[in-house]
Amino acid sequence: MAPGPSNRVLLTGISGFLGGHIALALLHAGYEVRGSVRHLDKAEKVRRTLAAAGADVSRLDFVTLDLLSDAGWDEAMVGCHTLLHSASPFLIQTPRDPMDLIRPAVQGTERALNAALRAGVDRIILTSSMAAIAYGHPRRRTAAFGPKEWTDLEGRAVTPYQKSKTLAERRAWEIMDAAGRRHDLVAINPSIILGPLLDEDPGTSATIVQRLLSGSVPAAPNIALTIVDVRDVAAAHVAAIAAPEAGGRRFPMGAQTVSLLDVAGMLREDYPGRRLPRFGLPDWAVRLYALFDRDVRDNVGELSHPKTLDSSASIALLGRSLLSARHALLATAASLLQRGLA
Repeated sequence: MAPGPSNRVLLTGISGFLGGHIALALLHAGYEVRGSVRHLDKAEKVRRTLAAAGADVSRLDFVTLDLLSDAGWDEAMVGCHTLLHSASPFLIQTPRDPMDLIRPAVQGTERALNAALRAGVDRIILTSSMAAIAYGHPRRRTAAFGPKEWTDLEGRAVTPYQKSKTLAERRAWEIMDAAGRRHDLVAINPSIILGPLLDEDPGTSATIVQRLLSGSVPAAPNIALTIVDVRDVAAAHVAAIAAPEAGGRRFPMGAQTVSLLDVAGMLREDYPGRRLPRFGLPDWAVRLYALFDRDVRDNVGELSHPKTLDSSASIALLGRSLLSARHALLATAASLLQRGLA
């Protein structure tokens, strides 16, 4: 579908880090954008942020939607030809009850997709995650994870967040299969998303860079990060609207997998005055600390277990290579420092 005056996209989660970049890419591409926020008082801030980034916000309007409420979904879809469902719960601290993450992720997906189907949209694009692909598998696995693979929910050390993304995406495919419209759904499955901030909210992924720059990580656990640039992820969402070959497919996105210690090294090259970790932390020390910290405990499964993604489908969709992990990392750092956040 080419952009035009009647090509309005409903974008859920527009106030988030990725949602803002998707909105920016959509507006630059000529689409009309209807963004959903939980509270309308966020709308003006989003409008100012996108205008400051160079977007034509005359083609932007807002609706209030809640992942856990039926109110407003059908009205929000009126006049929209595409649903881009980016909203998803992501709590910085692991909840005591996993359903605090799983329930809104799954029910929000159900509400969004069912409303879109009732409205007869042409295409639905779901922001899923590497979390729905690459976890719960045997530790001996070294091959890259591709679009046909799913996180094993019965596997070792699967976190509530990984469960929420897996169950939400599986539910999306179930809904589309039941409607006989599987080929009208596209799932984008990014890894850790970094890149330039559009506002003063560092979000969740940028917190890793923020902590490194602040000197609060004296030694680096042996954890690898698969990184993708937010601008590539946003571009993939926009490309998926009009690409016939994208229908019915999943698109893993990860430019490179690098250790946390290597991430610190990349930052040190540009910021030599920062107190960045130079040494690794033994796995046994992390496991010991995890006995007293639930959030650390949830990430113990990542110790000495790097994962890579097969991003060839996303590269083909974009028609170019992905921006490097270093590119995304340094853009994040520059934004944090420019905004006084590190």
